[in-house]
Amino acid sequence: MMIPYIKAMMLKKVYLEITNICNLHCAFCPGTGRKAHMLSLEEFSLLAEKTRPHAQYLYFHLMGEPLLHPLLGEFLEIAGELGFQVMITTNGTLLGERGDLLCASPALLKVNISLQSFEANNTGALGAYLDTCIAFAEKANAAGKRCEFRLWNRNGLESLNPEIEARLAAAFPKPWKKSREGWKLRENLWLEPGERFDWPELEGDDRGERCFCYGLRDQAGVLCDGTVVPCCLDHEGDIPLGNLFEQSLEEILESKRAREIRNAFSERRAVEELCRRCGYARRF
Repeated sequence: MMIPYIKAMMLKKVYLEITNICNLHCAFCPGTGRKAHMLSLEEFSLLAEKTRPHAQYLYFHLMGEPLLHPLLGEFLEIAGELGFQVMITTNGTLLGERGDLLCASPALLKVNISLQSFEANNTGALGAYLDTCIAFAEKANAAGKRCEFRLWNRNGLESLNPEIEARLAAAFPKPWKKSREGWKLRENLWLEPGERFDWPELEGDDRGERCFCYGLRDQAGVLCDGTVVPCCLDHEGDIPLGNLFEQSLEEILESKRAREIRNAFSERRAVEELCRRCGYARRF
């Protein structure tokens, strides 16, 4: 039975890491030194159920490639039964194998395809990779799903962008309409260019406390071991707020550490060492 939308939500979205395993090693991604893990059906069910009262959107990633998970279909079904709208970010390499599954899921709202992943790995043929991604976008579009091609690679990995954009223009003829996301290629389909940003690392440069972030204001992350973190960029769990296998999400979000982080961001301050070293937060 569909759980009704709950107005008194503490967040808008939760990043639930269904696996921290990836099939690529992208130069722009820090990866993780955490123990490799894929959520079991029981683990996903428990974490999703505990998350549902506090968020409407569920993202199937934080680290890792979500399309690698053999239980992806079951997870989408559970999320739909709970009333979630699901977002997935993928490197696109498995869309030929898992695309039909995604398009058939009523719970799936949007798929983000990180096209910069190809140049970061330089494996295979660019044309074949783009053909797979474009074919999926066509299917997703026909199924009423939202789809976004991402090129978050300015300042380092953008040499193939002209070729990528030319192939997109051949598949989705211009003129494209300028939008908040970047370029609207057609209804429910976008190309979003962007700058390559520095992931926060405790060993990184201290950028000062002056910053703002939506962490714990409209989002939180749940790592595949159940650790709750403030945002989707805490890839090593450096700011553990609690464990969702052992606690409720409300208890975790109302903890002293979580409240201090949230209140400080309201004052445009970063109180955590990791947040002081985050390049993405400076966008805000």
